[in-house]
Amino acid sequence: MPKFLTLRDGRQVALNTPEEDAAINAAVETDPDTHLPTDEELRSLRKAGRPKASVTKERITIRLSPEVVERFRASGPGWQTRIDVALKDWLTTHKP
Repeated sequence: MPKFLTLRDGRQVALNTPEEDAAINAAVETDPDTHLPTDEELRSLRKAGRPKASVTKERITIRLSPEVVERFRASGPGWQTRIDVALKDWLTTHKP
């Protein structure tokens, strides 16, 4: 009888049987294009990721009118960055 894993949304995923796992592992071992990573390779993978930015932004809380937020959000991903750009542009011609 197959075992199932229940996901948060209620869907069930059938898990491999021990025989299926053994067949998969045997196929991996005979595939010349695969290999088990060394400890060094695993360590380097753990360090991978997005490099640290040279200039970071400050996290703040700000209250904006619903119209402003709605218009910027409607412009798609990156809308918060575009607000930052708009404020920088405003600073070039105004004094706060």
